[in-house]
Amino acid sequence: MAIEDDVLVIGGGLAGVTSALAAAEGGARVRLVTYKQSTLRHASGLIDVLGYTPDGEGPLVDPFDALADLPEGHPYERVGTDAVRDALSFFDDVAGAAYAGEHTDANALVPTHGGTVKPTARYPVSTASGLASDPRDTLLVGFETLPDFEAPLAAAHLEAAGAPFDARGVTVSFPGIVRDDAKVTRYAHLLDRDESVTTGAGETSAREALATTVEARLEGECRVGFPAILGDDYADEVRADLADALGADVFEVPMGPPSLPGMRLEDLLYKALEDAGVRTASGVPVIGYETESESGETARIDHVVVDRHGAEIPHRADQYVLATGGLVGKGVRSERERVFEPIFDCHVPHASDRYDWFVDDVFGEQPYARFGLAPDRELRPLDADGEPEFANLRAAGAVLGGYDFAAEKSGAGVSLATGYVAGTRAAEEVDE
Repeated sequence: MAIEDDVLVIGGGLAGVTSALAAAEGGARVRLVTYKQSTLRHASGLIDVLGYTPDGEGPLVDPFDALADLPEGHPYERVGTDAVRDALSFFDDVAGAAYAGEHTDANALVPTHGGTVKPTARYPVSTASGLASDPRDTLLVGFETLPDFEAPLAAAHLEAAGAPFDARGVTVSFPGIVRDDAKVTRYAHLLDRDESVTTGAGETSAREALATTVEARLEGECRVGFPAILGDDYADEVRADLADALGADVFEVPMGPPSLPGMRLEDLLYKALEDAGVRTASGVPVIGYETESESGETARIDHVVVDRHGAEIPHRADQYVLATGGLVGKGVRSERERVFEPIFDCHVPHASDRYDWFVDDVFGEQPYARFGLAPDRELRPLDADGEPEFANLRAAGAVLGGYDFAAEKSGAGVSLATGYVAGTRAAEEVDE
C-alpha cells in the first residue's frame, strides 16, 4: 500500500526543509524524503540574499534595491520581492536567537576564512562581533593543526581590501590536538566538554588552556576571531568563557566544508521539522513515478516510487515539491548531448551544442552556471513549450535555473524564498 501525505518534499537541503516547514505551517500533512545527507553541513551557515548583481556590481548595500532590476526568469523575479521578505521573516521565526541581521535590509559584511568579506543578510550570532563594518582592531587566531585557516594571510587580505580596522593574524597550537587531520567536530567537542588537556604548565581545561595561549598573543585588540570550531552543543557558552578570559569579544570566521555553522543550522532546521510534525526519511532515493490525467488536462503526479533498502515503496501525495539541488547536487545532470532533471525528466533549457554550455575564460560568465528548471510564477516547472510539466509539482532552490548563485551570492536566499513559496502554495492547493 502507498504511503499517503498531503505534500511530499523531495530533497533535504535548505530549500526542501523550508518548503516542508512552510507547508506544515499551512496545515498540510507533510513528508520529506532525501537520498543523500543534507548539503547544509557543507555550507557556510550564512544566509545571503543578493551580494552582487548578475552584471557583477557590488557588494550591494541593500539587496532589495536590486531585486526589481533582475532579469525575467530569475527565481527572485518569479516569486517577487514581497515573497523574499516573507521568507526571511519565516526564517527569522525558525532560527530565533541563533541568527542576527533581522532588523535591517542592509547586507552585513562577514569576513570569511580566506580574508574576503561576504555580503549576507542573516548570519550566525557566533560571527556577529566580527563584522567588517566594525572599526575595532582585530586579532585573528589560526591553529597549526588546522591548515584551512591561515590567520596571518586572512588578516593581510582584509587590510588590503580596505577593512576599516587593523587586523593581525597569529598561528598557535591548539591545546589537546596534535594531528592535522582531526575533524572540526573534534575541536568543537573538546571545547564543548571542556576536556582536560596537558600543556607546558601542566594539566588544565581546554577552554582555559586556549584562552591562556591566545592571551599571550594579544596586543590590545578589542576582538578576537577564531575559525568556526568553538563548540557545537554549547557554542554560546564556549564563546562567552573565552571572551571573559580574554577581556575581548570573541567571534567565529566561517570556514569551508565541512562547516560547523552549517551543521548547527542543519540541527536547528531538522529540530524545527520534528517540532512541526514533518516526517522525514533519508537515504531513500526516488526512482520513479506514475501520473494521472484526463484528456486535455495537464498531467498530475499520482505517486512516486522510493527505494527503501531495495524495496520499492510508493509514496502518494496531493502536491509535490522538488528540491534536489543543481548540477553540484545532481538535481540537474548533464550528458554529452543533453542536460536534464533525472527524477521527472523535466525540461532544462540549454543550447543544443554542448560547446556553447561554457566559455574558455575560466573567470568568465559560464552558461552552465545558470542551468536549471524554468518555472512559472507558481514555481511549476515548464516544458519546452512553456506549459507546466505537471499540475501538482513545484520546484525550489538550486534545481531552478536562470541565475548564478555563486557569482551573485544568492544561493541561500533563493532557496529560502522559493522554498517558502513552493511549500505555501502546495499547502494552499491540497484538496482544493
